Amino acid sequence: MSAAKVGGVFHRARDRTLDAFLAEEERQWKGPFYFIQGADPQFGLMKAWSTGDCDRGGDEWGQEIRLTERAVQAINKLNPKPKFFVLCGDLIHAMPGTPWRKEQTEDLQRVLKDLDREIPLVLVSGNHDLGNIPTAETIEEFHQTWGDDYFSFWVGGVLFLVLNSQFWYDASQCPALKQAQDCWLDQQLSIAGQQKCRHAIVFQHIPLFLHSIDEDDDYFNLSKAVRTELADKLASAGVRAVFSGHYHRNAGGTYQNLDMVVSSAIGCQLGKDTHGLRVVVVTAEKIVHRYYSLDELSEKGIEDDLMELMKKE
Repeated sequence: MSAAKVGGVFHRARDRTLDAFLAEEERQWKGPFYFIQGADPQFGLMKAWSTGDCDRGGDEWGQEIRLTERAVQAINKLNPKPKFFVLCGDLIHAMPGTPWRKEQTEDLQRVLKDLDREIPLVLVSGNHDLGNIPTAETIEEFHQTWGDDYFSFWVGGVLFLVLNSQFWYDASQCPALKQAQDCWLDQQLSIAGQQKCRHAIVFQHIPLFLHSIDEDDDYFNLSKAVRTELADKLASAGVRAVFSGHYHRNAGGTYQNLDMVVSSAIGCQLGKDTHGLRVVVVTAEKIVHRYYSLDELSEKGIEDDLMELMKKE
């Protein structure tokens, strides 16, 4: 089902921007706000992981449906409402061209349609959405189904950049598309570097690193050469934080003044974390974030100290 047919919270990222927010109205700082970050609902992985067949398994995703429904319900209860809800990739488990992809996509879209219409949905592409080695065809499929694979938008004086991290994993089948994102990113970072925004924040699926910039290469991070070059570029432009998923565990670290935040999954857990979401508060001076289990966020809401940060200015 295409994004255009689904309507509502979908079909927003087009022409490298997000039409939920008008840039001319959002470029000025208006005071503290918050948003919700989630990652890896990945419909089908829990069954595939339990059977030890992540390549061909995943023919059931009832657990992920229920978990994502709980996430949407928890977000809808929040007061005040978050500025947006960003999902940092691996929306479904079935890779391009594999069984159950259409069914998983339609079920996820059905669940996400229940998100409060006043809370825009921001969608980031992951390796299962584009394939580990993306092609022009798989990227076009993502465009038609979910929207652009990279884009920027402004909220309250903050510049947000959504990136396609698969280009930095393996762009061998689409080098021209990677180059296009690289050029676009340089243009966007020049705005951040000229301090024309209060903060700049990046969303991507694969983390730059899990704990340290000099850690060994791993399936769950970008290679050393790639991560160092990209981290230097982001940090020198004044980007304050990168939020990602992919690891299915909470992790993170810092590099220079850049905060690398790795959030665990709404869906399948590969460590000891709980199914959850991250609350991110943006103030004039800092970015404060905290991971909540779905039960915690639904039953207790956002804790008082984070709420106070949104009242102080």
